[in-house]
Parts: sequence; C-alpha cells; structure tokens
Amino acid sequence: MTLPENPDSSHGSARSEPHATTTSSELSGPQALPELKSRIRAGLKTYPDFPKKGILFEDILPLFASHSLHQDLIRAYELQIHESFGPDNLPDVIVGLDARGFLIGPTLALSFGAGFVPVRKAGKLPGKIETAEYEKEYGTDSFAMQTDAIKPGQKVLVVDDLIATGGSASAAGTLVEKCGGTLLGYIFIIELTFLKGRDKLNAPVYTLLESQS
Repeated sequence: MTLPENPDSSHGSARSEPHATTTSSELSGPQALPELKSRIRAGLKTYPDFPKKGILFEDILPLFASHSLHQDLIRAYELQIHESFGPDNLPDVIVGLDARGFLIGPTLALSFGAGFVPVRKAGKLPGKIETAEYEKEYGTDSFAMQTDAIKPGQKVLVVDDLIATGGSASAAGTLVEKCGGTLLGYIFIIELTFLKGRDKLNAPVYTLLESQS
C-alpha cells in the first residue's frame, strides 16, 4: 500500500499547494482520536497466509516508514492515554516490550516527560535483574528487566504493538510489580480480540484498533 507522505513536506518545491486534510497536531476535539485511528487502520499493510496459512498478518511497519503516519500513531497514543487515565494519573515510566515496543515506547516517554524502560529476552541485560516466564505457542520463554530501572511507587504503563494471547504482556506486568512499580495499565496498537489475551492481564487494557481475524 502506498500512502501520501506528510503534506507539509515541500520536497524542494517552492510552490505550496492547499491541502484538505489536517495534520495530527492540528486535530482536536472529540473526533480527533477516531480520525487518527481511521488513518492508522488505512496505513496498515496486510499479508494473507503469513506466517502460516489461515493467518492474516497486519503489518505495522508502514506506520513508521511514513513521517505523517508516524506522527498520527504517536498522537493517537497520547490522546488515548490522556482519555484513559486523565491528567492527574499519567505515567512516570513507559515500559516497552522486546522488540516492537522499542519503536513506540521511547517517543511516548519523551511526550510525557517520563522514563523509558525496556523489557528484554533473558540473557540480554547486565546487572541485577528480575525475570518472569510466559507461555508461547510451543513451550515457554522468559523476559527480564533491570531491578533498579523502576523506582518503587512510580506509575508505569506497558506499551507494545499487539496483544494476542497476552502472555508476554502479562510477564511484563509481573516484572513491573516485582521492581516496585505501580502498574497503570497496558496499551497496544492492535488487539486480536478472538484470542482474549486481555483476560490474562491484571490492569486496564486499551487498544487503538481491533482485529477479528
């Protein structure tokens, strides 16, 4: 899918044409978040039968390849967080899951004046760590977090691109609590609702988009 890039970019042209669409920073009011979600949905690219037959893979990477879609995505996260938690309960720390949470988490942390803490696969982090196991399709895996990355009592929001079965996100929530953080909730771009992954999570779950397949 090919999408127009940011209409504010001149690409060397000396002539500025009028545009009917608004940028994400110009969107405000009750329709701002639904409009951004619609743009994000349109920006996804789908691949039938990947990684195996019967699965429709929704690729988020085009959202980062386009400057304007990247802005839309971050703005949608910001609005969703403000709407969900309110101005007096915003995160002190954003936790991003290995690996696509790393694409979103640091930018969101900057937006909220918060810290960013990565959750990584076991064996990737130095120093004192906490670990938590989670179920995969075949067997188990484990996540790790540096013990001193979160200060006791800090409000923490877990961020990732997708919630499917909920196992990896649940492990991240366990790590936040082991490190003394107060878990505000979880936020994702896409939820595979038929897998009921949110039922495994012990804090509020918010998503920008839902997928039924």
